[in-house]
Amino acid sequence: MMLKDLYNETRQHMQKSLEALEHHLTTMRTGRANPAILNNIKVEYYGSAMPLNQVGAVSSPDPRTLVVQSWDPNMLKEIEKAIRDSDLGLNPTNKGDALYINIPPLTEERRRDLVKSVKHYAEEARIAVRNIRREALDKAKKLEKEKHLSEDDIKRAEVEIQKITDEFIHKIDEALHKKEQEILKG
Repeated sequence: MMLKDLYNETRQHMQKSLEALEHHLTTMRTGRANPAILNNIKVEYYGSAMPLNQVGAVSSPDPRTLVVQSWDPNMLKEIEKAIRDSDLGLNPTNKGDALYINIPPLTEERRRDLVKSVKHYAEEARIAVRNIRREALDKAKKLEKEKHLSEDDIKRAEVEIQKITDEFIHKIDEALHKKEQEILKG
């Protein structure tokens, strides 16, 4: 493994950490109707738990409403039950052809709790990125011990790995800031 491969591998692992954070953030309720908040809901479908987006379509006709249309009309009651039982605090209305979900505005206390949650997820992502940095530095030092790299190469590798780390920490901070603004503005 040469340094270029090490940098690419480091970048890929850090990108996965960033994507995991972004996935968590899109599924958080912010007071606006965002179909992604229903992504983690599983619906009992003929004996197995299926993701909601595989049994129906979710749309947002306005900023305060989500509409769930099932591809199998007989499944509406199961979808309704799954949404009610989720920890999102949503109460769908079954109008026969689709479920309508009114997204109530968030209370100030709930906004603060959500911001704490967002900061927690961001810190977990930062820790993951730092762990990836440590692993990359360990691999570079191992290459030095095996006489594949010189001491100067290791110094350059440390600088480059730190640049990659700083880039991803910055992206995490941007995602955190964007989500905080979305929650606080509601």
